[in-house]
Amino acid sequence: MTSAAPAREVGSGRRLTAKRTRQLVGFFYALPTLVYVICFFIIPVILVAWMSAHGCKLLTCTIPNPGQLNLPDNYSSVSGNDLFWPAVFFTIEYTVLATVLLIGMGLGLALLVQKGGRWVSVLRTSFLVPGALGLATASLLFWGVYSGAIGPFNPLMDGLNSLGTQLGLVTQTSQISFLGSPNTALLSTTVLIVWKYAGFYMIILLVGLQAIPRDVYEAASIDGASRWQTFRFITLPLLRPSIALSMILCITGSLLAFDQFYVLTKGGPDNTTVTLVQLIYREAFIRQNLGTAAAVSIIVLVALFLLNALQFRGLRGNVAD
Repeated sequence: MTSAAPAREVGSGRRLTAKRTRQLVGFFYALPTLVYVICFFIIPVILVAWMSAHGCKLLTCTIPNPGQLNLPDNYSSVSGNDLFWPAVFFTIEYTVLATVLLIGMGLGLALLVQKGGRWVSVLRTSFLVPGALGLATASLLFWGVYSGAIGPFNPLMDGLNSLGTQLGLVTQTSQISFLGSPNTALLSTTVLIVWKYAGFYMIILLVGLQAIPRDVYEAASIDGASRWQTFRFITLPLLRPSIALSMILCITGSLLAFDQFYVLTKGGPDNTTVTLVQLIYREAFIRQNLGTAAAVSIIVLVALFLLNALQFRGLRGNVAD
């Protein structure tokens, strides 16, 4: 009995040492990510919050010389900005439109390439290719496509108008202005986003579709369920976690839209396509008012945090169901 107790103590000590070693190894694996988050998220958020409390100006705002403390005025002046509320409403409008189209298109493409076939791999690859382009590059590409000078649409319309005039069907020529009005600018930019990101959401939803057990579909077929009933009562409920994840990514990305509108519209026409991030850019680098820009950034961050918290809660609820 006296020899068994030390043996148990030695075994317990070895297990404790092995556990601590695994924890230490895990910590060192996670250390690069921790450093990245601290350097590129936590510290910038702290600096932005600090700038939002002072009357900072571009190129003159430093920690030793932060400027006048302007904590309430920076936030209270945001609502009085002429572009703030139009930017909020336009960003929400764009977010709703882009989310509906991206989720709908992604689900349609996922259902199209769900089953194996001769051309399925080709279709999947072709749908994913636009995602390989950077957003600024894709925006510049579409700017050329939409351009009346170098784009293909207006020469095509000129040819059709000329033919229609010769046949007596058309009495006056017309041109397509993709970015000349608020509605066409919004739709044209949304087309770009759907073209680029539909394949990405297709993959997310395709993974969710392939995770649904085949036995469920077989049971529904035996019970005489139609395709629509199967899709409505089986596919959609079991696909809710993937749809919720897609909505989180899509809504967050749409609320932070900048590149596509900066390249295509520059906020025009008449500042009708200014997003919240464009407003932050204008306040910081054009009006050189870092304090107001930082205040808008904090407001957007808080709104995104609350919105994502609600969506993650819904995602957990869907997974539990």
